[in-house]
Amino acid sequence: MSAVEVAMSPVHESAFGLYRSRSESIVIYVAVAGSVIPMYVLESGSVKSVKLKIEKNCKGLLSKKQKLVYGDKNVSKRSCFGKDGYLLQPVIVNPNVKIPRVIWDMLSLVSDGLKKCKKPIRASEGMGGAYFMQHPSGNKYVGVFKPMDEEPMAVNNPQGLPLSKNGEGLKKGTKVGEGALREVAAYILDHPLSGPRGIKNELESGFAGVPPTVMVKCLSSEFNHPRGYDGGVENIKVGSLQMFVKNCGSCEDMGPRDFPVEEVHKITVFDIRTANADRHAGNILMNREEGRIALIPIDHGYCLPENFKDCTFDWLYWPQAREPYSQEVLDYINTLDAEQDITLLSSYGWDLSLECARTFRISTMLLKKGAAKGLSPFAIGQIMCRETVDKESMIEKIVQKAHDSIVKGMNEAVFLKTVSNIMDTELENICF
Repeated sequence: MSAVEVAMSPVHESAFGLYRSRSESIVIYVAVAGSVIPMYVLESGSVKSVKLKIEKNCKGLLSKKQKLVYGDKNVSKRSCFGKDGYLLQPVIVNPNVKIPRVIWDMLSLVSDGLKKCKKPIRASEGMGGAYFMQHPSGNKYVGVFKPMDEEPMAVNNPQGLPLSKNGEGLKKGTKVGEGALREVAAYILDHPLSGPRGIKNELESGFAGVPPTVMVKCLSSEFNHPRGYDGGVENIKVGSLQMFVKNCGSCEDMGPRDFPVEEVHKITVFDIRTANADRHAGNILMNREEGRIALIPIDHGYCLPENFKDCTFDWLYWPQAREPYSQEVLDYINTLDAEQDITLLSSYGWDLSLECARTFRISTMLLKKGAAKGLSPFAIGQIMCRETVDKESMIEKIVQKAHDSIVKGMNEAVFLKTVSNIMDTELENICF
């Protein structure tokens, strides 16, 4: 076995900026077969990527088996060569949009963890690829990364699910590969009580408590790479990174009896407003804060669908859902504005499709009208959710009536006004 000796000296090279926000590369001097060959590699490159580059540039000089020696150490089997191969960058579409400080702090910790070779750990549960990103200390998690290409029914799904034949996701009205967008949108739309996030309230939690979430590019050999991994650009994954929240488990681990009414109601507002197609007890985390239970909603890859066919709310069966909304919740609901929120999402880079935007407008309309009439979350949720798989919900029937009554060529505003009028009639019937 021959030894490939490597010496390193740092050289700044902006061409490698894609891989790190602090773009650096190094020149290594490879001593092999009596020759010394200089070559550039990423300072953040893995041992595997360095070996592949050496083999490519030293063809004919190496034996089939060789070891990589750095100083007096054999690093051939290490995952890290100086610094672990990694990439972590936020995807910024609009430079005028300010990323909250809490997200920058999360990105910094995740980046430092990757730098110290604290590898992402794939979650054992779930139908898509989800990875716990470690703190630099390695003794706790900082975030959860969900690559777009590893979503259920996506091309690189690690659970072996079949590919979607028509592009539709697991839930009707969603598309494979858009789950990460919806995860980020959920955080953006979860406004604090004081209004949409800005400089003055960037540290405030959202009304429902959706954890801070951002779209990122990330590179790691631990992700699912069925076509192989060499640390190159083709191995970069794009997906959502959500802050890991300390918890005592999910709501599946205990009955809902002790959940505070206000905690449940905050989640009901979010789910109704976004027509969430996947709200079950397993994606509501639970934590105890000063003797009080707090609920944290997660997993929003199926909110903002194109239709209401798969709206699912487990909290419909909880006693808190039958309680009326408090004045604080009613005041919050009254501030919600679907048009402003659609514009807000667009500023972050996601232009909702006509169908998604329509569903969002109608669900927000129902929430505001129902709450104004004193309906409980249970009553409003029943309007949105199907009783059985094959029986259309009331909101679907309202939308269909509007479709049947409009004249060809009418614009979206006229259609929504028609929906509003029919909805008023149906709500009056429910109330009386």
